[in-house]
Amino acid sequence: MTYLGGNVFATIDRVKQAVLEQGKDLIDLSLGSADLPTDASILSSIGEALQDKTTHGYVLFSQTLSFRQTVARWFTERFGIDVDPDREVLPLIGSQEGTAHLPLALLNPGDYGLLQDPGYPSHYGGVYLAGGVPWGMPLHGDLGFLPDFQAIPPLVLDRSRLMILSYPHNPTTAVGSLDFFREAVNFCQRHNLWLIHDFPYVDLVFDGYVAPSMLEADREKSVTIEFFTLSKSFNMGGFRVGFAVGNRELVGALRQIKSIVDFNQYQGILRGAIKALQGDGRIVRQGVAEFQRRRDFMVEALNSIGWSVPKPKATMYLWAKIHHPNSMEFCQKLIYDRGVALSPGSGFGKEGEGFVRFALVHPIPVLQEVIHRLEGFG
Repeated sequence: MTYLGGNVFATIDRVKQAVLEQGKDLIDLSLGSADLPTDASILSSIGEALQDKTTHGYVLFSQTLSFRQTVARWFTERFGIDVDPDREVLPLIGSQEGTAHLPLALLNPGDYGLLQDPGYPSHYGGVYLAGGVPWGMPLHGDLGFLPDFQAIPPLVLDRSRLMILSYPHNPTTAVGSLDFFREAVNFCQRHNLWLIHDFPYVDLVFDGYVAPSMLEADREKSVTIEFFTLSKSFNMGGFRVGFAVGNRELVGALRQIKSIVDFNQYQGILRGAIKALQGDGRIVRQGVAEFQRRRDFMVEALNSIGWSVPKPKATMYLWAKIHHPNSMEFCQKLIYDRGVALSPGSGFGKEGEGFVRFALVHPIPVLQEVIHRLEGFG
């Protein structure tokens, strides 16, 4: 795992750029940036704010109260847990801000952070920026891509201060049950660990599956903080709006770090986020239905041409095993030879080697062309 700079993904980006500069066609399924548009009702709220000159200045914590109150109501209605909007909610510039900044408040140099391997690269980067030591907990398919807490070496555990989990999981698409979440909370309570749950795919779930909140397993918020984003549920990736909910000490620590390095989003963006969270669910349902159609098409089509791809219960990805010893070489060759970009599993950690990730960020006619280009490749 490369903590800063992301060498694997930087290499893939250079290959993509080289192909495009040669005038070749490229279908990019390597980035999890949804192609669906932000809903008009959200854009209207943001647009109206532009004409209000009171929105043109810095946004301090006190000016985010309406957003925090909306988040608290949304969370309570969704998960049945009361939340204090003043001390248990914090606006974030996307959930990545939380995973990048919170370790700065929690780790001393040399402290360990327990992370998933494969896992999201920014989780590793946040620990590394804080001077901590990332420790990857291996995720294997035979365990449902869930970590085995008992396999953590005692010497590592003694020096660990936090654990970062994320389910539904990027890149493996695995999901975690409430029983597993209870196990994680109990483990962290016993070993004096803070538990950070990155939860961007709370809504991108299929076939009747409902993703539990980690706070349902820690209703007293004893050790847990959870990060949410509007990027996936509401197609607002470019607006960079998310939030944290959870333990007051953790929220306070993150707020302190945030006060040093940035203000909040433009007030108009927060108004758009309020509009999204107060909606009737139509936007989310439409997005989920589209990604489910894409999932169903791609799983069936890939399996029909010789791939072995399981059907995920959540996320906008497919996690596919390849018959090649080096996923980076596989992805480079695929770009050059067939004009299709995927993410190499090795970019998510050493346990990701032997896999590639498909991001289903194009409509089905484009995905049909991907299948055509993949036939016979290997």
